[in-house]
Amino acid sequence: MDSVLRAAAIYLVLLLLVRLTGRRSLRETTPFDLVLLLVIGEATQQALLGDDFSVINAVVVIATLLLMDIGFSLLKQRSATAERVLDGVPTLLVADGKPFADRLERARLSQEDVMEAARERQGIATIEEIRYAVLETDGTITVIPQAAPAPAR
Repeated sequence: MDSVLRAAAIYLVLLLLVRLTGRRSLRETTPFDLVLLLVIGEATQQALLGDDFSVINAVVVIATLLLMDIGFSLLKQRSATAERVLDGVPTLLVADGKPFADRLERARLSQEDVMEAARERQGIATIEEIRYAVLETDGTITVIPQAAPAPAR
C-alpha cells in the first residue's frame, strides 16, 4: 500500500509542477530540458520505489501511475472544469497584429517565439499580418493570418 500512496503522491506533485511551469511542446524542448527531464526521472524513481527495488513493487508503482492517468483522462472527459484545471485553456497571444505583452510574459514566450511559429507555419513575415496567435494547451502556437484584401476591380 505504501507504493501506491507514494505513486499517487508523486503523480499529483508532477502534475502540479508541470501545470505551474507552463506549456511547452516536446518539439520545442532544448537540450537542457531533456537533461532536466532525465534528472527528474531519476529523482522520481528514487521517491517512487524507496528502498524496495523488487519487480512487484515496480509493477505496482507503474500500474498506479497508469491507472491515475486513465482516471484523470476519464474525469476530463466528464467535466469541463476538471479539463480546464488539469490541461489549462488556450491563451490568445496576438489579436489583429497587436501582441498581449502580459500574456506573453505569463507564458514565458517572446514576440519572436510567436513570429517563429508564424513564419514556420504560415509564411508570415510581420506581426501585423497575424490576425490571431493562440498558445494551445499542448504548448504549440496556432497562427491565423489576417484576411487577404479583396483584389480591386
